[in-house]
Amino acid sequence: LITNLNHEGCNISKRILMPWWFFIFGRSEMKYFKLACLILLMICFSGGVSFAHFGMVIPSDNMVMQEDSRKIDIQISFSHPFEMIGMPLAKPKEFFVIKNGKKQNLNSRLQKIKVMDQEAWKAEYIIKRPGIYAFVMEPLPYWEPAEDCFIIHYTKTIVAAFGDDEGWDNELGLKTEIVPISKPFGLYSANVFQGIVKLEGKAVPFAEVEVEYFNSDKKVQTPSDYMITQTIKADVNGLFTYGVPAAGWWGFAALNTSDKKMIYN
Repeated sequence: LITNLNHEGCNISKRILMPWWFFIFGRSEMKYFKLACLILLMICFSGGVSFAHFGMVIPSDNMVMQEDSRKIDIQISFSHPFEMIGMPLAKPKEFFVIKNGKKQNLNSRLQKIKVMDQEAWKAEYIIKRPGIYAFVMEPLPYWEPAEDCFIIHYTKTIVAAFGDDEGWDNELGLKTEIVPISKPFGLYSANVFQGIVKLEGKAVPFAEVEVEYFNSDKKVQTPSDYMITQTIKADVNGLFTYGVPAAGWWGFAALNTSDKKMIYN
């Protein structure tokens, strides 16, 4: 994407990060479970303890019922979600929704906003019919000097409407994604979330999956920095399982490798 190369091209990523972001309700919060799936082509680390940064696509409601507003607001941002440290997000290369296999481009609806004091985006969308709506964001790649590579975040969020949940486990055919095995809504705290990590349509054996909580009210404190971003491994079939301990938004990010080269000037 960048011309005037003055040294060798580098891997678009050394690792691929595919988090699912979802909201788990506790026993007293029994309306619904929200999930936003975040899929990134890489997560970068600095020395010492590593803190993940995530692209985020968060809808105002991901289970739209008859008594709910048909209009949902979707925020698109980039951050360290547990620490609530925002980072600027350039206007995405692509933002779209898939319903019943049909893709609708939503880039023209994006409006610039601030999230965690950083550049971010929002869009409004009217839910008109029952079913599953998959919102997907592909951002522009950005250069991470600490890792000598570009980073791309592919992000998807699932919204279910009016009691129809057929297709919640559909694979969208993204370059990399997590295909849910647990329904990505309707879960409570202490339920497990399962997904299959895929790269170019193929399951990734033993993929590394990072888990992080969206600490939006900054009330949660960890006893150790090692617990900010937790790490689990998928099995030989790319399947991972995590028992979510508390209510709130949680991100699941699966890391892999891409062999695509990009040019940095």
